[in-house]
Amino acid sequence: MTRDASVLDERRSPAGDTPRGLDVAAFGAVGLSAATTVLIGLLGPSAMVPELPGPSWQPPYSLDAHPGAHLVVALGAVAIVLGGLGLAAALRSRWGPDPRWLLAAGCAVAGLLAFLPPSGSADHLNYAAYGRLVTLGQDPYAITPATLPGDPVTGAVEEWAGVTSVYGPVATAVQALASLVGGDSVRLTVFAMAVVNAAAFIGTALLLHRFARGDADLQRRAALLWAANPLMIYHLAAGMHVDTLAIACMVAALTVRGAASGLLLGVGIGVKLNAGLVALGPAWELRRSPGRLAVVAGTATATVVAIYAAAGPHVLDQVSAASRKVSLATPWQLVKVGFQSLFGPGAYSAWIQIGSLLLMACLAWLLLRASGALRAPGTPGTPGAPGTPRALPVDTAPAVAAAMVVAWLFAAPYALPWYDGLAFALLAMASWPALEAFMVARVVVLSLGYLPAREALRPDDLLWTKTLLREAVVPWTLLALTVALGWWAARAGRRARRRPASAAPRP
Repeated sequence: MTRDASVLDERRSPAGDTPRGLDVAAFGAVGLSAATTVLIGLLGPSAMVPELPGPSWQPPYSLDAHPGAHLVVALGAVAIVLGGLGLAAALRSRWGPDPRWLLAAGCAVAGLLAFLPPSGSADHLNYAAYGRLVTLGQDPYAITPATLPGDPVTGAVEEWAGVTSVYGPVATAVQALASLVGGDSVRLTVFAMAVVNAAAFIGTALLLHRFARGDADLQRRAALLWAANPLMIYHLAAGMHVDTLAIACMVAALTVRGAASGLLLGVGIGVKLNAGLVALGPAWELRRSPGRLAVVAGTATATVVAIYAAAGPHVLDQVSAASRKVSLATPWQLVKVGFQSLFGPGAYSAWIQIGSLLLMACLAWLLLRASGALRAPGTPGTPGAPGTPRALPVDTAPAVAAAMVVAWLFAAPYALPWYDGLAFALLAMASWPALEAFMVARVVVLSLGYLPAREALRPDDLLWTKTLLREAVVPWTLLALTVALGWWAARAGRRARRRPASAAPRP
């Protein structure tokens, strides 16, 4: 997709050269948050960092200091809160540091984290196990890691050992390649995956920087939303989730045209199925060009069918099961508890699925209306509310894709904080400040609900972080944030319809 199809903020002011005290504090908080994330990994195995069996001379490396659970949980909270506050302030700052420095700093941190053990969850142990199953001739979509408890790699899984893979065939192929490199060593297998993850994170950063070329202010925002985003560094660079690879494919798909775009969309869906929401952006942009749309859609569909067909008949088994789950920290957990108390276990599943789809459709419509994407060409309706996007060509893939992904994130019954990375990457292309603020608030709240990363190592006196914070405070807070998002989008949409259309595409 072309650069001039991005959605720009109507009230964006040129950046200044002289930083104020608040500017220094904001960017300082961003840097300190990223440094804290690095420190968590550097300290080595802890409640936030799973131990990696394997020879100590193999990467990744750490100090093996074995810090206490209270210390690392506090460090995690500091990284999240400082990162959220610093990022929110930096995005509103009038100071204009060179975006190339932000880009370089973020990429350097991501590269460094590849050499430190992953933190924030134990998912990478599952990735290693699924790759190991493939190299042993087993189907990770039909066989669980618990089937081979004596294996040095599958036996290292801490959580979800009895669950088959929910990830796409492309992710599984990367995991299998890492397993071929690592062999019996969990440490080396994880490092091989970390290198791919860092390359995907850095590659995405470079693509976003190039997409915004010609506008230093937009490049700065893109760097803050991705490369130097301390929350994405915490979850995707340090956490090493497969979402990073899916995001890289989707961002790349939005920067090219024709069959190449379709191919990349298909590969991204092959990493993680829900990344397919991004395809709605190019579909909207090309809706008046049936021939071009057919090429992109046809290539994407053929790629997805080929990838998933090659993975065997069980490839979607766990995806189907996961679609009926409700995570503890979403507002739907409150609905689930209510349904269970009235009708008993299991009665909530179908109603929550229907409700979440309806909520997603409603939020998507409100956001698209606020962006101007639903406005017919030449009719009045330029969004004019503060922080809403100006209707440069509203048939823009990144803006439409961002609206759909944000709607899904706020409506989904099962959501984890690293899922939000896809929205941040898309917003880096669309430049939608008000929506950025909602996403920063959401990921901070959700992230705090998932401390510490490893349930088994939570100290008894921190049980409240689950029973109070994750199961009560976070769901109610996210519910309030969802209501606020809908209210803001509705107001922005109404204002859009009252204002005359203006602004032509930027060259």
